[in-house]
Amino acid sequence: MILNYIWIAFFLTAFVVACIQLFFFGNTDIFPAIIQSTFESSKTAFEISIGLTGVLSLWMGIMRIGEAGGVINMFSRILSPIFCKLFPDIPKGHPVTGSIFMNLAANMLGLDNAATPLGLKAMEGLQAINPKKDTASNPMIMFLVLNTSGLTLIPISIMVYRAQLGAAQPTDVFVPILLATFFSTLAGIIAVSLYQRINLLNRTILLFLGGISLVIGGIIYFFSTLPRTQIDIYSTTIANVFLFSIIIGFILAGVRKRINVYDAFVEGAKEGFSTAVRIIPYLVAILVAIAVFRTSGCMDYLIAGIARLVSWMGIDSEFVGALPTALMKPLSGSGARGLMVDAMNTYGADSFIGRLACIFQGSTDTTFYILAVYFGSVGVVRTRHAVPCGLIADLAGIIAAIFICYLFFN
Repeated sequence: MILNYIWIAFFLTAFVVACIQLFFFGNTDIFPAIIQSTFESSKTAFEISIGLTGVLSLWMGIMRIGEAGGVINMFSRILSPIFCKLFPDIPKGHPVTGSIFMNLAANMLGLDNAATPLGLKAMEGLQAINPKKDTASNPMIMFLVLNTSGLTLIPISIMVYRAQLGAAQPTDVFVPILLATFFSTLAGIIAVSLYQRINLLNRTILLFLGGISLVIGGIIYFFSTLPRTQIDIYSTTIANVFLFSIIIGFILAGVRKRINVYDAFVEGAKEGFSTAVRIIPYLVAILVAIAVFRTSGCMDYLIAGIARLVSWMGIDSEFVGALPTALMKPLSGSGARGLMVDAMNTYGADSFIGRLACIFQGSTDTTFYILAVYFGSVGVVRTRHAVPCGLIADLAGIIAAIFICYLFFN
């Protein structure tokens, strides 16, 4: 329901702003540009879905092998103590917890192409135990917010962009991104827990969060000891070794269980193809709304208003130049990536604004895209508190990114 109101608001706001530009400023190009953006974004949505088809088929097939080989059940048993606390409505030891873990692990390593199909597989498992098929369940919302908060340990693509745009040390944003995304994820967990009345002050969750904090601290320490030139090599290698190890491990588990690995893969791949086709309407809906909002100039007016407000409050407004990336990220990953690159081109890859745009890009994920794809893939139309919790995580990531960037680079 909230997504419905937001979708309508995007179009109505864009129409009002476009009318103002036409009748008060004589901008006769605005409506043709908006209509053109609807065609282009519709095409983009279809291309994204088609591009996902092969990847979804691959990873749905691999996941089916993992299920048949018992790997998913093994992860479910290992994670049962913590998942019973964060996802109390999931039956203890249910296989879906293994799928959730695989998705979160892929996200943390920056494996976007693998994370999406793994996430869709987990969402299908959550829908299977959902008593109201058109309404998001509590576990669905917690899982989705963990995705939208964008916890990433190795932001490979951002470091590559910085290297291409001439940054002296492309990896200098690694630790700031890690810290910002950690705060975003923590805020998301707390927000969902408050809505769902989940008690976070228990021994299991505190030990888990403490353990995660130690792991992140250890990663930060490890990479801080490496020469700058080796950080990209290590992070890329670790991510890809992890990814290929999953494939080999699942296949070996299937062989050990004496299942027909090939047939299991094909059956899973068929599900992946069906899922890719099913999400096309949802992607078209959300991407067209975002394109109209952006093309009408609403985003530009929003940024200008924030800049004036910050200046009026007497706060250093240097960070405002990077805000387009932060505000676009919940709406469009590719749009935010383009704004990040534009900020580095305009101000310099090693400028404060250029670095902050990179931290914004890495601190959260595309909230509305994930909502559309994940919920759309299982036919959920009532999102309940998923949107506000996702946006709370985004806001925490933005605020943390600003403070951390001032700490590290100002």
